[in-house]
Amino acid sequence: MALNIPGLVSLSVFFMLTLATGIWASWKSKKDQQNRNATEMAIVGGRNINVFIGLFTATATWVGGAYINGTAEIVYLPSKGLLWVQAPVGFALSLVIGGFFFVNPMRSKNYVTVMDPLQETYGNMMGSLLFIPPLLGEVFWFAAILASLGATMRVILDIGGSLAIIISACIVILYTLLGGLYSVAYTDVIQLVFITLSLWVCIPFALVNSATESIYYTATHQTYQDPWIGKIEKQYLGRWLDDFFYLVLGSIPWQTYFQRVLSTASPGQARLISYLSGLGCFSMAIPSVLVGAVAASTDWNQTSYGLPSPHERGESAMILPLVLYYLCPAYISIVGLGAIAAASMSSADSALLSAGSMFAHNIYRKILRKKATETEVLWAMRTSMLLFGAGAAGLAFYSSSVYDLWFLSGELVYALLFPQLCCALFAPSTNTYGSAAGFFVGLLLRLLAGEPALSIPPVICYPACSLVNGTYSQIFPFKTFIMLLTLGIIIAVSYLAAVLFQRNLLPRRWDVFNIMGGTSTLIPLQQMEKQMGLPTVALEENRD
Repeated sequence: MALNIPGLVSLSVFFMLTLATGIWASWKSKKDQQNRNATEMAIVGGRNINVFIGLFTATATWVGGAYINGTAEIVYLPSKGLLWVQAPVGFALSLVIGGFFFVNPMRSKNYVTVMDPLQETYGNMMGSLLFIPPLLGEVFWFAAILASLGATMRVILDIGGSLAIIISACIVILYTLLGGLYSVAYTDVIQLVFITLSLWVCIPFALVNSATESIYYTATHQTYQDPWIGKIEKQYLGRWLDDFFYLVLGSIPWQTYFQRVLSTASPGQARLISYLSGLGCFSMAIPSVLVGAVAASTDWNQTSYGLPSPHERGESAMILPLVLYYLCPAYISIVGLGAIAAASMSSADSALLSAGSMFAHNIYRKILRKKATETEVLWAMRTSMLLFGAGAAGLAFYSSSVYDLWFLSGELVYALLFPQLCCALFAPSTNTYGSAAGFFVGLLLRLLAGEPALSIPPVICYPACSLVNGTYSQIFPFKTFIMLLTLGIIIAVSYLAAVLFQRNLLPRRWDVFNIMGGTSTLIPLQQMEKQMGLPTVALEENRD
């Protein structure tokens, strides 16, 4: 296999177009920056992103390289199939739920990041702890995207994956540094158009290839492998539901989502963007489903790929570029590469901007340098993005472990951050004691559940935990169980702490988080009792 010169030229043109769009958007943001807060301009676009651009950037953020590659892989895998493809429906429901429940309370207070309500309710100390899981998630996500892009270029262009990783990282970091959300949003428009057109152009060629059986027939009949429609066995129903709720609810408490809905001019526009992008995410999965079905219906021995099949070679994760390369004409596979590159970059820049925004606004400005100027915060944001981007590029060379680390950090966001955000927005009488208890108990339980992908054995074996090929498998929906338990602990411990200090059962000097504030707490306690449906007890004010 020789270097694919036409493909390399095509990809170079795409990269240059993306970079030019990012630079133009940077110039536009500076032009619109007059009389506006420079930091808010970089983080939320001055709250001036229109519905059209907002819809494109919100959809492109979720429709990343892992989304289109992963959807095709799950459909292709004999042990999974279409019924295990949960991301399209999960992400769509997540965006609808986010728009219905979370947009108004976030937008009405003009928050800048998802960490703002957490710091406002639980203080800067807890805010800094809660910042760690999403930060790790964004960095590992960026690294995983770069690794996926590098592997794809290695298949189609026959160039070194490391070179592709370095070039892609440099381009993403450069235009994100220059224009912030404006650059990310406008390049997302270009990237989403590329994804849509490129994949749909490739589908007909793959479907009519002589090595491919009818996908209508192979959906329910075994040919070269099990039917690609898949099945959900009864013993795995708990895991299926756990993964589904993880995608639906665990996709909400991310800065990449709130960065889009907080950048619009009004809450109504933010809700509309959230709803429509959910529909967009679902529809963008259709080409990937078709690619996975084609792969499962192909006699690979009739192609130059030969036998054994991609699944038997352990290359299922690369099934989308493999279909494009071996089942489509050369010039069409080059077009498909543009789709994968566009999808990867549309998520990579969002992850980078998200991590830099939270660090600059919530850590640097609110904790490290409370009197920092706007220019100083902006440079802190740029410096952090450069460091996070360089770190992610370095991690990308360890692709398999990076994916595993991203999945674990994403589960921590679901188990720890989602209940914290719900309490901060909808149960504001909860306090730092409840938040801390929920955080540490949830973290401990998740780590003790083990992680087979990282060779971490479980200390806690939940019901139906089984040993398969020397590896323990948790079938019980433990991620959702830990999330619900964390939610309950935050509310219960917050109420208990308020009662203990209110009734002087504990000395006020032990109130290290100062939830009493030196004033009567009768009203907050009554509010909490009302929220929890408990009978309100009239108390006299007590002071030290």
